[in-house]
Amino acid sequence: MQFKLLPLDYSYDALAPHIGASTVEIHYSKHHKGYLDKLEKAIGDTKLADEDLEDIVCKTEGSTFNNAAQVWNHDFYWKCMTPKGGGDPKGEVAGALKRDFGSVDDFRQKFAEAARSEFGSGWAWLVHDNGKLKVRSTTDAENPLIYEQTPVLTIDVWEHAYYLDYQNERAKYVKTFIDHLINWDFVASNLANARG
Repeated sequence: MQFKLLPLDYSYDALAPHIGASTVEIHYSKHHKGYLDKLEKAIGDTKLADEDLEDIVCKTEGSTFNNAAQVWNHDFYWKCMTPKGGGDPKGEVAGALKRDFGSVDDFRQKFAEAARSEFGSGWAWLVHDNGKLKVRSTTDAENPLIYEQTPVLTIDVWEHAYYLDYQNERAKYVKTFIDHLINWDFVASNLANARG
């Protein structure tokens, strides 16, 4: 199987002024594509070449895992954002967040704290785990799939995700992501699929 760089659902400049066109272009066409190229080289003509990306993430370790997981994470991350996103979730998402966190604001605080406090490079996630929504962070390329949790939302807190726009102000990037970029329709779809 030949993996492909999934097209973005929006143009490079569509997330501006919250994330600039240069950040999106470099992040997508250099970092994301770089992980994909390294993955293709690593699996070559091995049995893994016939596996789905998610299966490769769950079955491998080391360099192959790192590149496969980063491809998966980025595919997911781009869909977690949308122009004119953010704001308050509605319907079942809002209800689930209130049920499992007490309020939407409490979820926002926990998600922001997980993203801000991840030391070095990593990710913060909203996951579905045994019928409940939980917030967690992961380091480097790790993602919740390896813990048998279903990702519902993520934010990339590797510096290349925000440095051109926010420099060392990760907290400002995280707040902007929550307030202006979350694609709640994508979150709702992931939650519905997680419930099966």
